[in-house]
Amino acid sequence: MSSTNPCKNCGLPLEPNFEYCPRCGQEAADHLTFGVLFSNTISNYFSVDARFFRSFIPLMIRPGVLARRFVDGKRQRYLHPAQFYLFISVVFFFLFSFRVRQADNEVTESFKKGLIREVTLDTLNLQKDSLQLQKAQKALKDSQVYTGFTDKDMEGIDSLIASGDRPNTLNFDFGRDELDSLIAAGAPLDQKLAAIGMEPNASTLTKRFYAQALKMYEKQGDGVLQALYDTIPIAMFLLMPLFALLLKIFYWRRGNFAHHMVFSFYFFTFMFTTFCVMLVANMLVDIAVWIEVLVMLSFLLYLMIALRNFYRSSKLGAFFKAGTIAFIYLLIIVPIAAFGIIFASFMLY
Repeated sequence: MSSTNPCKNCGLPLEPNFEYCPRCGQEAADHLTFGVLFSNTISNYFSVDARFFRSFIPLMIRPGVLARRFVDGKRQRYLHPAQFYLFISVVFFFLFSFRVRQADNEVTESFKKGLIREVTLDTLNLQKDSLQLQKAQKALKDSQVYTGFTDKDMEGIDSLIASGDRPNTLNFDFGRDELDSLIAAGAPLDQKLAAIGMEPNASTLTKRFYAQALKMYEKQGDGVLQALYDTIPIAMFLLMPLFALLLKIFYWRRGNFAHHMVFSFYFFTFMFTTFCVMLVANMLVDIAVWIEVLVMLSFLLYLMIALRNFYRSSKLGAFFKAGTIAFIYLLIIVPIAAFGIIFASFMLY
């Protein structure tokens, strides 16, 4: 009689010739080593098998069809939408990180050269714009009867403008010499914050804001774009439910919220895939602006066809709903989210 060993996962007795458990699918010889641990983790997360290629081709050339098949129950043949999205987004942000690193270095160099820290009235060339000043003088004289200015008042204004002695209202100088000396001496944080204009009774949020501004000054902008970049993947993932919510509003009776999420996963996967192709192409050649504009417009066309195929709506209905959804998402939701991303990245910098 042959001896049997129980499965370490579910306890089912296994015959000696069994390589996998027929109940749970775990390997019979489960020898956990360091290599096995990480190889299994990477292979499970980035598994690219036949399902990937069966999913990739219809995703790119048949908008909405892949999502429709997945919702209809044909799921074993295709890559899970969430797994597909995560895989492509990791590839995209990996490629995008090279651009971010380059831009971050440029911003840091700008800080070091004083292009950002030296924003004064002379930089804006306001004192040298004599043409605008002449127009302002003429407008004041023409409206003298309405403003109540006397001829003597106008002479005083003309002499003030001619002397160039005007209030420096756009001077953002907060005493950098004093602040630099405090930084060099290792002064307490409160003294440095007071040097950049923070009031003693400022709120907690205001103190945090000033502290972040001081940190950016001390680091000369090093890593500011990297902080912004780090928040984008999370923000994009959180924006997807809002896109699905818009789909739910416009297609209220066409499935539950999970169905709209499936559509959103595949649609964002298509966009990230296109962005990956554009990034790689830009690394090789300089892509013309008109090509990039056409690519952005293709997203709207793709969305329209995908809505028609997934929700089985009419061409006219898909056209108007695609335009309305894109308008609301791009002009309302995305700007608000962009402000939130910038603010969050600044506060976490």
